[in-house]
Amino acid sequence: MQKAINPIEEMYESKPRRWWFYTLVILIVAVILGWSANAIKFKGLAAKGSEVAYGIVFGITHPDTSLLFNATKDGVVYMLFETVAIAVLGTLIGGLLAVPFSFLASENIMPKWAAFLFRAFILLIRTIPSLVWALVWIRVTGPGAFCGVVTQSVCSIGMISKMYINAIEDLDTRILESLDAAGCTRFQKIRYGILPQLYANFVSTLIYRFDINIKDATTLGIVGAGGIGAALIQCINSRRWSMVGAFLFGMIVLMLVIELFSTKVRKRLARG
Repeated sequence: MQKAINPIEEMYESKPRRWWFYTLVILIVAVILGWSANAIKFKGLAAKGSEVAYGIVFGITHPDTSLLFNATKDGVVYMLFETVAIAVLGTLIGGLLAVPFSFLASENIMPKWAAFLFRAFILLIRTIPSLVWALVWIRVTGPGAFCGVVTQSVCSIGMISKMYINAIEDLDTRILESLDAAGCTRFQKIRYGILPQLYANFVSTLIYRFDINIKDATTLGIVGAGGIGAALIQCINSRRWSMVGAFLFGMIVLMLVIELFSTKVRKRLARG
């Protein structure tokens, strides 16, 4: 038994000592945290900060029911449907446009120089925040829901393309070689060799982006790109907390429903 243990102990003792590396990493992290904390100056709460916080809590617990169940264009239900419509169209258009970009940016399909150019273009889209895109497109299309759809379509291309590229580069090419040996055409190889491998990843990515777009549609409404955000910011500025509570309550219910639906779809995709 002693002879069996000695080689193991010798290997354990001869392993590289990297305590200096871990110490250096900890010091670097500590310096970064210290520098970051030094750049943030806390100047206390605003003069009416407690009043605003109380108003938001009061509004959520006492929402304006007349606004909550109002079916007109000024009601919560209509604005929520408009927000969902913006998110649905933005996700679908962005997802469809991301398909050719992702194939053209995949190094296992395109030459590296061509893939690099398309990746740089996708990175450019992802670099610009959605609010900046909204401010740009609102000068082109004017304020309204159409501006929100265009903005979300463009923003969705960046994130969805990145996820699509990862899925495409993880393709099992042996299946394509088998189909090629069987004499399948290019369309048949795409239909039976590529799409079945990508379907679950593509749908899961679209659902994930839809969750993001629902929240972004609310934010974009603040700058005039449609949705519930414009009415929400107006109520906050005028301190109509019951109306704020009605909008927030509707958004919370909407997100719970969408989360329940997306969770079920993801489970079915995971199970095949």
